[in-house]
Amino acid sequence: MTEKRTSIFENGLIWFGAGVSLAEIITGTYFAPLGFGKGLLAIIIGHIIGCALLFLAGVIGGKTQRSAMETVKMSFGQKGCLLFAVLNIVQLVGWTAIMIYDGALAANGVWGIGNWIWCLVIGLLIILWILIGIKSLGKINTVAMVSLFALTIVLSFIIFGEGGHNNSVGEAMSFGAAVELSVAMPLSWLPLISDYTREAQQPVKASAVSAVVYGLVSCWMYLIGMGAALLTGETDIAQIMLKAGLGIAGLVIVVFSTVTTTFLDAYSAGVSSESVSSKLSGKWMAVLVTVIGIVTAALFPITDITDFLYLIGSVFAPMIAIQIADYFILKNDCSGKNFDWKNMIIWVIGFVLYRILMNVDFILGATALDMVITMMICIIARKISR
Repeated sequence: MTEKRTSIFENGLIWFGAGVSLAEIITGTYFAPLGFGKGLLAIIIGHIIGCALLFLAGVIGGKTQRSAMETVKMSFGQKGCLLFAVLNIVQLVGWTAIMIYDGALAANGVWGIGNWIWCLVIGLLIILWILIGIKSLGKINTVAMVSLFALTIVLSFIIFGEGGHNNSVGEAMSFGAAVELSVAMPLSWLPLISDYTREAQQPVKASAVSAVVYGLVSCWMYLIGMGAALLTGETDIAQIMLKAGLGIAGLVIVVFSTVTTTFLDAYSAGVSSESVSSKLSGKWMAVLVTVIGIVTAALFPITDITDFLYLIGSVFAPMIAIQIADYFILKNDCSGKNFDWKNMIIWVIGFVLYRILMNVDFILGATALDMVITMMICIIARKISR
């Protein structure tokens, strides 16, 4: 095979960039009501669950050398996968707008030149990343990651070097709800990871490194958000940066962490669009998604994203549960069919079940229980049909 394959190091860099995210820091501030100890435990448990699923999804794409939405065809059929491709594009457009909005708001809080100007600056940098292309980013990505790594270490020392934290900040949250909020962020990457592991030289190792690197960095970002909220009593990331004494350095963290993460969302939206129609260009669809994100972020306020995260969980948790059962246990491949109606019905059951479980305060959150039940239904249904 003559095409260039990505190394384990390159996959690690990609997912380091995904983890260093303003959205992750902001989500971390929601854990402050639990206090530091319980908040940290909820973050770790949630990420162990979410990143285990991320690893399995990456292995499926890496071993079959298929994009994320192409692997969905194996469980839901050629036409059945279109539903998830469209839903994935919609969530990625949403994420692109959210990330640009959060980045612009925080950047404007540090240097107030106007939200819409920052939306444009961040959006144009994302488009530049897309046009350079994931296989050509190489040194640019390395320099960006090293810079972000150094700055987030400085931010961590400033926040945690101050000592004493407040007991809680904001409205109370149950431990189970906190775990679910921790699972939700890695879960949002499930429909994307195969877009990158399919190019890997060593798919299993690349998937493992991707999941571990993302999990560690994401926990770190959550911890920064929670610690900053407890220390400063603020949940506004711009105010946290200013109170921590980060001026230009804080601005660099805000802008480049937004660019490196949102690039992955826009790029994968382009890849998913190719699953909808082979006539579409993934690169230019990614640019279009970024433009829509810029306009949306500039015109509309996008504040609390918890409902959005839970919606993503309810759609993609039962989807990946069926894929894991089919690929690893049942050895089932439906990519030759138009639809696999059994799996489509099981997915609907899993979706409804997730929404119901959201109202149940299960200590490990709704995702773990929903996926176990969905996988059991999938295995039993396949055994009966055989």
